[in-house]
Amino acid sequence: MIREYKTINEVNGPLMVVRNVEGVTYDELGEIELPNGDVRRCKVLEVNGDNAIVQLFEASAGINLKDSKIRFLGHPLELAVSEDMLGRVFNGMGQPIDGGPDILAVENRDINGLAMNPAARNYPNEFIQTGISTIDGLNTLVRGQKLPIFSGSGLPHANLAAQIARQAKVLGGDSSNFAVVFAAIGITFEESEFFIQDFRRTGALERTVLFTNLANDPAVERIATPRMALTAAEYLAFEKGMHVLVILTDITNYAEALREVSAAKKEVPGRRGYPGYLYTDLATMYERAGRRLNNEGSITMIPILTMPEDDKTHPIPDLTGYITEGQIILSRDLFRAGVVPPVDVLPSLSRLKDKGIGEGKTREDHSGTMNQLFAAYATGKENKELMSILGEAALSPTDLKYARFADEFERRYVSQGFDENRSIEETLDLGWELLSMLPVGELKRIKQEHIDKYLLKNEQ
Repeated sequence: MIREYKTINEVNGPLMVVRNVEGVTYDELGEIELPNGDVRRCKVLEVNGDNAIVQLFEASAGINLKDSKIRFLGHPLELAVSEDMLGRVFNGMGQPIDGGPDILAVENRDINGLAMNPAARNYPNEFIQTGISTIDGLNTLVRGQKLPIFSGSGLPHANLAAQIARQAKVLGGDSSNFAVVFAAIGITFEESEFFIQDFRRTGALERTVLFTNLANDPAVERIATPRMALTAAEYLAFEKGMHVLVILTDITNYAEALREVSAAKKEVPGRRGYPGYLYTDLATMYERAGRRLNNEGSITMIPILTMPEDDKTHPIPDLTGYITEGQIILSRDLFRAGVVPPVDVLPSLSRLKDKGIGEGKTREDHSGTMNQLFAAYATGKENKELMSILGEAALSPTDLKYARFADEFERRYVSQGFDENRSIEETLDLGWELLSMLPVGELKRIKQEHIDKYLLKNEQ
């Protein structure tokens, strides 16, 4: 039974205190009815005895404590799910904003889903092709993996996110059973329009569910948006057997909203003012991705975050790195040099890449060429530093070849623009083409049979 209360006692910014409530639970939705008939939504943040602290989804201006009423709806925030969500654009609360009709819901799901039980997990081991060489060739994305992108303010992570959403696919017979769930969190209107128009222009919207939360939307909506996206992904993956790629950008905006709500509740702050439960909160989102035993579907996640002051030790990238399986790092120096996407290969890492490559998944030479490219690029960067200190004359002919390799590697392999979609075969062949710049005796990380088969092909 829905009860109404006229016991709103205090309003403090987006928070309200309601006295003498019964049976109200954490995260429950509520509606505040103003004297003029306007209705504003809220949710319960805390219950202490018969007092409830609620947070408004809209502004608190105009609420008359004496004459306003609040009723609690008996359920948390829910999302109407259906296969009809594909190709649609929603706001951060799951309401359609593309001019189309409301979703005919198969069911309404609580957005606060549970992290996947480790005992029910299936190990990620299948390749996802993004069409981006630095990811496919060197830091491979595996189905069911969580692989974040660490960016910085002003770097083109939005373009990279759109490119991955456009180009990503699974190879083989499951290629038509692939969907993207894209959540834009706390972005500007211009960024929102960029994503929507880009997906429409390229036809990617047909297989995409897009959630957009704008920077001027309430903080509590920003906290709900990624959970909306994950709820949609769970339905498509585990009810409809689809392979779903979830892209969340920008997790930093999410964490800032969490800090704002925590400060309003007067909680004791943790590191850099973020709540002490930031790790737990992020984990409850990230750990909803993966593969389940005895289920064909999968959720692969790419959270994107901007590192404040490009600091990898900041709490948000630091904690994200603990929870996820690697990171792709964007470099400001490469971006200034005109390399796009500016992926910094050496500190980037995919911990599960070995499980998704090799014969039957990508190609039998993938592991060897990947290791050789890493080693050659690292040596080339060292030699370039020596050259800048000691001069070119101090380097041996082989050292100079490594230095030239590093330049060509950045110019041709790393830099490919935001519109080029390379297959894994094209990426591997390009790697062999670049390795042919080095003496054959230097290729110590590749099997001789692969050198005989692929290096000669690229030298002809």
